[in-house]
Amino acid sequence: MPDPILSVRNLKTYFSTRAGTVKAVNDVSFDLLPGETLGVVGESGSGKTVLSMSILGLVPNPPGRIVGGEVIFDGRVDLTTLSDDELRKIRGKDIAMIFQDPMTSLNPVYKIGDQVSEPLRQHQHMHKKPAWGQAADLLRRVGIANPIKRTKEYPHEFSGGMRQRAMIAMALGNNPGVLIADEPTTALDVTIQAQILELMQAMQRDYGSAIILITHDLGVVAGMADKVMVMYGGRAVEYGTVDEVFYNPQHPYTWGLLGSLPRLDAAGIEKLNAIPGQPPNLLNMDEAQCPFTHRCKFVHDECYQGFPAYDRISDTQRAACVIEREKRQALQQQELAAIREVA
Repeated sequence: MPDPILSVRNLKTYFSTRAGTVKAVNDVSFDLLPGETLGVVGESGSGKTVLSMSILGLVPNPPGRIVGGEVIFDGRVDLTTLSDDELRKIRGKDIAMIFQDPMTSLNPVYKIGDQVSEPLRQHQHMHKKPAWGQAADLLRRVGIANPIKRTKEYPHEFSGGMRQRAMIAMALGNNPGVLIADEPTTALDVTIQAQILELMQAMQRDYGSAIILITHDLGVVAGMADKVMVMYGGRAVEYGTVDEVFYNPQHPYTWGLLGSLPRLDAAGIEKLNAIPGQPPNLLNMDEAQCPFTHRCKFVHDECYQGFPAYDRISDTQRAACVIEREKRQALQQQELAAIREVA
């Protein structure tokens, strides 16, 4: 097995506010192998985007700061120890990011050619003319027609799908080892979503980049990811391969997420089981209990005695749950059998 291109170890990112401390990312660890796709899923507010911003050193300080952990890139450098100038040499070159909303991520007063060519000029020290030529070629590769003409246009002249393609072109211009995609299909219709995901897979095959895919769409994860990390309350509550997490989920929160998915093969009207309650308030969160206690149907006294240790289900799967494995397996079968009731 190859060495990880990115290793996150016990990462903690906190935000200091007047009301208290928000523990947005709390002791998260994972490995990302070269050419692999890791899907990071969870509800809004679970810490997915803050995790990606922490990896790139983009958390605004103040109020945010990384208070612990390591982000080891290529086995040789801890990104959390680098200065802003040192991080700028890595961002957009070795690690690139597709941000959630291309309309707000692209600068409205600069032409597309300026923005797509900027990473090339910054990291490869290309002059403007050859950089614009390379930008046009990148736009062509991501499926934008008339790329030379399009480089001279502004973001408002692009559709949502074209703006997302331009963001992908910008991110892949320097052939990064790691590509972080934060909700890359948000606000796009389903046809464009499918095209964007196919494009990312094609670009991954061509460039060999490892991908961290941040999304709340489990269908997207099932179709693209090799491994899945389920986040809840700033924590990673389950981690495993796609087959393990989808066919043998081990955490009650994962059961709830899977239960919220509609099925195309349902025989009639389908009832979806919603997870009761609301996501936890990360402000001054109680460390003396599992963050899912207020919404879990299987909670008992041990759940209030600290965050559970990870139970290793296999070499690749782990789950943070105190329920004994045999009992959890039985509960899992009951939950998955009752997840959808055909009315």
